[in-house]
Amino acid sequence: MPSHCVGADKKLHQMAKIIVNGEDQEIQLPVTVADLIKINKVLQPDMVSVQVNEEFVDREDFGTTQLNEGDEVDFLYFMGGGAYV
Repeated sequence: MPSHCVGADKKLHQMAKIIVNGEDQEIQLPVTVADLIKINKVLQPDMVSVQVNEEFVDREDFGTTQLNEGDEVDFLYFMGGGAYV
C-alpha cells in the first residue's frame, strides 16, 4: 500500500478529547453530533437539545455537524413545570 494512503487513513481515524456535559471524553474522529448521541446512549434522543461550544445545533444538523478536538458538548433537556402552591 502506498505510504500516502496510510497517512490519510490515520488522519481519518484520529482520537480526540472533547468535553461532554462537563466530563472529558476521548472519541474517534470523524464524529457527528448524531454519532455522539448514540455513543453516549442518550435517553430520549428525540427530546434532547445539543450545544456545541455554547451554540445550539439545529436538530436537522445533528447528522452533519462534525465535532473537533477540544469541543464542549452539552446534552440538554428542557422540562416544563409550574409553581406548586
